[in-house]
Amino acid sequence: MGTGFIVGIFYSLDALYGERRDRSILFRKSLPVSDLTTVLSKFTIPLIILPLLSFAIAVVTQFVMLLLSSGLSAGTLGARMSFFHLSLMLLYHILTVHGLWYAPLYGWLLLVSAWAPRAPFIWAFLPPFVIWGVEKIAFRTSHFVGMLQYRLTGPDPSATTARSGNLMEMMSALTPVQFFSTPGLWVGLAVAVILLATAVRLRRYREPI
Repeated sequence: MGTGFIVGIFYSLDALYGERRDRSILFRKSLPVSDLTTVLSKFTIPLIILPLLSFAIAVVTQFVMLLLSSGLSAGTLGARMSFFHLSLMLLYHILTVHGLWYAPLYGWLLLVSAWAPRAPFIWAFLPPFVIWGVEKIAFRTSHFVGMLQYRLTGPDPSATTARSGNLMEMMSALTPVQFFSTPGLWVGLAVAVILLATAVRLRRYREPI
């Protein structure tokens, strides 16, 4: 899942910047496809497609390992059906945390990709670093870093247990009621909508590099 997240970051940064760099944006704009449709289609790649692809690879790999370790014994497989329960929990975790929860992060990266004249990676990460530095020097606080950490680690405080390998406990804590009643989720989705709307507007008027 971590690999999928990293791939999603680089994809989002190049999604709209790349078409301006290679001038394919001129061809794309000649097609009967709106800027909104284009941006949303690119938004779904890191938000849905990549996490699901990571999930499929993880499940297939673990299932093959399960078959090999069980010696293709039907009785042993029956005793290990909890694997499928874990897979469903993993899918739920992907669609919530790696999907909806990370929406504003991908929205920000797409906005930078639509705007950056050069080096979108630097423009994506330099502003947060500057904000952190100014806050640290001027106010001696770390609220901005705390906000980013909250967005990266997930809506449940126990999400940090994933770092110790307790993935089951983390996913069990993210019940649908708890997740969808988290204010941070809806604030993040609202921010994502604003960022995507800005990216759409920028793409409409940006020219090739």
